[in-house]
Amino acid sequence: MSPPTPSVSRGRAAPWRDEVRATVALGLPLALSQVAQIAIQTTDVVMMGWLGPESLAAGGLAANLFVTQLIFGMGILTAVSPIAAQILGAPGRRGKVRDVGRTVYQGLWMATLLSVPFMIVCWYVRPVLIALGQDPHLAALAEPYMRGLLWAMPPVLWFIVLRGFVSALSRPRAVFLVTLWGVLFNALAVYALMFGKFGFPALGLPGAGIASACVYASMAIVLFAYAWMDRQFRPYLRLGGPAWPEWAAIREIARVGTPIGFMWVAEGGVFSVAMLLMGLLGATEIAAHQIALQCAAIAFMVPLGMSQAATVRVGLAAGAGDAAGVRRAGWTAVALGTAFMAFTCLLFLFGGRAVVGLFLDSGASATRPAAILAAKLLVIAGVFQLFDGAQSTAAGALRGLKDTRVPLAIAIFGYWIVAFPLAIALGFAFRGGAVGIWIGLAAGLAVAAALLSLRFRWASTAFARGAS
Repeated sequence: MSPPTPSVSRGRAAPWRDEVRATVALGLPLALSQVAQIAIQTTDVVMMGWLGPESLAAGGLAANLFVTQLIFGMGILTAVSPIAAQILGAPGRRGKVRDVGRTVYQGLWMATLLSVPFMIVCWYVRPVLIALGQDPHLAALAEPYMRGLLWAMPPVLWFIVLRGFVSALSRPRAVFLVTLWGVLFNALAVYALMFGKFGFPALGLPGAGIASACVYASMAIVLFAYAWMDRQFRPYLRLGGPAWPEWAAIREIARVGTPIGFMWVAEGGVFSVAMLLMGLLGATEIAAHQIALQCAAIAFMVPLGMSQAATVRVGLAAGAGDAAGVRRAGWTAVALGTAFMAFTCLLFLFGGRAVVGLFLDSGASATRPAAILAAKLLVIAGVFQLFDGAQSTAAGALRGLKDTRVPLAIAIFGYWIVAFPLAIALGFAFRGGAVGIWIGLAAGLAVAAALLSLRFRWASTAFARGAS
């Protein structure tokens, strides 16, 4: 007997209200799991701040190099979700369980292969940072932290594959619970190894890297064990078979996912390059940028969860040939993501100083300059939150249609043709410093959001013509 698969409305479209409920039911646990996952990184940032601005700057440089590679791998492996969703949504398709299981296992193989070059780059973080023009002293501090953190790369990527599988079956609660466990474990582990608590040695920055690697490994193991024991998930994993890499399936994941990976790098990379630009200004600017970016990233997790829900909902509707369902799922996610970001916009505009106070003591003379600058950057972050919510959810809806190449071109244009030159011009030529750099980034996000929304409008209309 085949396990149940997510239902997709056929014939008469479900009302918008039902779509909102379905998107929230799927997207909210995914959003919470994203918030929990970013909380792991935030814990590291907060505790690095307790060591001082110099440690925060060094850890921030290393973390940005790690995350830039991770984002690329995550983007490629995100393809598991729309591929599985379209298989599940297709009416009358035989071998759904086997095909979805094969997609999951080949995704795990691909995650393993991607980890190898990423880990090599992380191992040589010191010469890489120096080659990028960073302070040799900060690069030296970053090296031992990164050499502990790099072992987190394989399990993080495995976790992404498993998350896509669980999400495609509309069972995201398990992802949230496992990630929540990771938050609690990480807080204790980082605190113990960084500051020498509970009988452990005080390792400083390297302790944070080692702790995070252990946490991510436990998360991947626990989620796989849960899926293996669950009655709905188990048939997919057993029939899919780990075997050896099947290059046809890996090529399909790469075909859909590689443009997603480059798109995410185009967005995340411009913020990482902004970190390098901050390094040209000084350690104060690096610390302020890291805090503001971390706050913006936390807020971004909710529309990111909604975008993942959009990928699944649009993919299920597309597999069923439901053109109205495709449009409704996509625009519902865009509306929900933008609405949430309007709330965070107000929080950053009017409560920025209080937020920064969670990271740095604004009253201490050593940290006051970084705290004041971070509060200014949060005001700008509040404005671009609206654009970030729209572009993320629109891109997620397009992924559900396996439309990934044009969104990549849009991302490159918005982030590197618009945002990057503006950031350099406003930050250096017009002497705007860190504030000028962030204004340039906001402008690029606005352009990307508008173009991705227009692209989904065109793609959903084209799908309707093809389905009719």
